[in-house]
Amino acid sequence: MAAYSTTTLSDLPDVILSNICALVSDSRARNSLSLVSRKFLALERSTRSHLTLRGNARDLHLLPGCFPSVLISISLSSPLGNLLALPSPALLPFRRHSLSLLSLPTSLELCSLNGPRIRHIKLVRWHQRASHIPLGGDFVPISSTVVPSSLSISPPSTTGPRTFPPVLLRYSDVAARLNRLDLLTASFTEGYKSSEIVDITRSCPNLRYFRVACTFDPRYVEFVGDETLSAVATNCPKLTLLHMVDTASLASPRAIPGNETGDSAVTAGNLIEVFSALPHLEELVLDVGKNLNHSGVALESLKLKCKKLRTLKLGQFQGVCSATDWRLDGVALCGELQSLSIKNSGDLTDMGLVAIGRGCCKLTEFEIQGCENVTVKGLRTMVTLLRKTLTDVRISCCKNLDTRASLKAIEPICDRIKKLHIDCVWSGSEEGGGERVETSETNHEEDDDDDDDDDYERSQKRCKYSSEEEHCSLFPNSDGNGFCSEDRVWEKLEYLSLWISVGEFLTPLPMTGLDDCPNLEEIRIKIEGDCRGKRKPAEPELGLSCLALYPKLSKMQLDCGDTIGYALTAPPMQMDLSLWERFFLTGIGNLSLSELDYWPAQDRDVNQRSLSLPGAGLLQECLTLRKLFIHGTAHEHFMNFLLRIPNLRDVQLREDYYPAPENDMSTEMRVGSCSRFEDQLNSRNIID
Repeated sequence: MAAYSTTTLSDLPDVILSNICALVSDSRARNSLSLVSRKFLALERSTRSHLTLRGNARDLHLLPGCFPSVLISISLSSPLGNLLALPSPALLPFRRHSLSLLSLPTSLELCSLNGPRIRHIKLVRWHQRASHIPLGGDFVPISSTVVPSSLSISPPSTTGPRTFPPVLLRYSDVAARLNRLDLLTASFTEGYKSSEIVDITRSCPNLRYFRVACTFDPRYVEFVGDETLSAVATNCPKLTLLHMVDTASLASPRAIPGNETGDSAVTAGNLIEVFSALPHLEELVLDVGKNLNHSGVALESLKLKCKKLRTLKLGQFQGVCSATDWRLDGVALCGELQSLSIKNSGDLTDMGLVAIGRGCCKLTEFEIQGCENVTVKGLRTMVTLLRKTLTDVRISCCKNLDTRASLKAIEPICDRIKKLHIDCVWSGSEEGGGERVETSETNHEEDDDDDDDDDYERSQKRCKYSSEEEHCSLFPNSDGNGFCSEDRVWEKLEYLSLWISVGEFLTPLPMTGLDDCPNLEEIRIKIEGDCRGKRKPAEPELGLSCLALYPKLSKMQLDCGDTIGYALTAPPMQMDLSLWERFFLTGIGNLSLSELDYWPAQDRDVNQRSLSLPGAGLLQECLTLRKLFIHGTAHEHFMNFLLRIPNLRDVQLREDYYPAPENDMSTEMRVGSCSRFEDQLNSRNIID
């Protein structure tokens, strides 16, 4: 009798199994795959392209030196920015390094020990410069011994950035080797002056990546204007990415300027010359803070001058697309664009959006912000024209586009869109001036204008129903009003971003049509506003519980960093930040989250952003968490609450919100506290 034999997956040829292993990208899935057998272990290791290890900064000398390229992040080694005790000498056994550092000057001393082997440096937090260090002395350790090709500086302090340009002039050989320089930080409120930007670009002629915060306002001394832009283009002709953003836009990204903003010193004619000098440009971000009028002519030149341009973000550009006589003009002629962002363009209309949809037929990402003349019909028509390509849409600060209206506008691509940002505004115009939702605050103001309002509504209804046949022909599943029904499935939506004003609720979100998102994996919620002066909300929670209807939701970013309140000094009848934190976090334990980034609210008067006792208690209810990043401070006994989460493996305190004080007398976590917490976290037996 013949023996019974079975064929298993291991019997496949090694070539086929190697291809199967290479297609598995998830780290945990690959680890599980390697446990099947020794053959699977060997195949998994041979197809792995990168390896991520967690550890303490004091154990860097134990890492193997066989890797050709290593990225080391020591930026989170302690809450105060001081490196933990490193063995002496602190030489790291790697051929090439890419470091993400935390503070000056301590962290940069580590760079000087490793010398020319370091290639990439990123400074994520800036400590106060000691009084005995001369101007520019902060950068001497990396300028005298290190030859990096990439330098990223994003410090939340105004003491360090001003000292940087003189160092580049002093160490010209190091500056000449830089091809990537990131000086774009929202905390640098003054911005780099015109002469400083000219000196930086003159010292770094080989730059390909340049991001900088500056001031375009002509009322300030050494503002950035035509001459500065021309100097940047002349000094760095190899640029492929250029970001120049006004500091006012960084400080208030959602601000909608009025008519009093004035005109920018940048002119459209000079922009044409700048674009001509940058033929390799692939990504351009210009937010000039003031109105740049008649910009359409300059944007038309991008088609011929910058043929490689794929990403374009414009702020305060007026006349980007006039759309007269159905002819394409302005930015609509840039047919190769794949990503377009238009911010605070006061004269952009529905016809302009339609023209952009007709001309920029390869757009995969589109963002519109602060454009008050845009309505549902214009945006909806544009989205329909780009149905085959558009997968990422962001809508914010548009007066005629509240939550429901925004969702109606992008409904034609609800089965294709992968990323979406909308504002949680539950009342207001739904159709850019059609049927309005009355609130208790406006009832008394509108009593005297009932007749005018009736005429207005009748005229709008006539316009709406007169175009019903046109909408129905474009959208066969639409209802009687020309819009599709609420029963829609967002099949491919993976990422959802929401903005909500403090004191509002999240619970109406599913009722707007976002109730069926079977593949939604990640959500970001930005809560912004001033709690001071607000009374206790009518409901006890923000409404995070309503997000439990998304079955695959596993990652969340809950950003309350721009929520301002009282830390400990709330007046009578008002809530302090601990009570607001309870309002924000109640219900988060009902979600099956594996990763959470949380920014606590802040009290700017005492320069504090800290996790409170109610916040720590509610976070410990997230029993499925594996990664928790808290962008703020915390007391050690509050952090111990988190040890009750059974599978929590990675906890980080990211104090990236203010410069560390010279004499910190707080009782929050210090180096010893972090070490004790890390030891307790890593000593637990966690089943992977």
